[in-house]
Amino acid sequence: MAAAPRLSRDVFVAQMRQQVEEMLGRVADAINAAPPGQIITGSEEQVRDLFADLRKQAYEKGLQMRLDAAQAAFPPSEGPAHRQEQAQ
Repeated sequence: MAAAPRLSRDVFVAQMRQQVEEMLGRVADAINAAPPGQIITGSEEQVRDLFADLRKQAYEKGLQMRLDAAQAAFPPSEGPAHRQEQAQ
């Protein structure tokens, strides 16, 4: 059985880099916005949610890239005329 086409690790990382950097900036903002003496309780939930969103985006992007790679590996069909010739 032939190996399934794979997504490019380097392209995936490059495409996700901006989202990762934006999210990390938002993490820093959440930590800085927490009240003194309550840094963990004042930022933990927001930071958790930010990472959950990033995890979802990264997983969806990776799945889509793998599906796209698999579709690109198949040759295009020859269209309806080819099927009619085969039927005759």
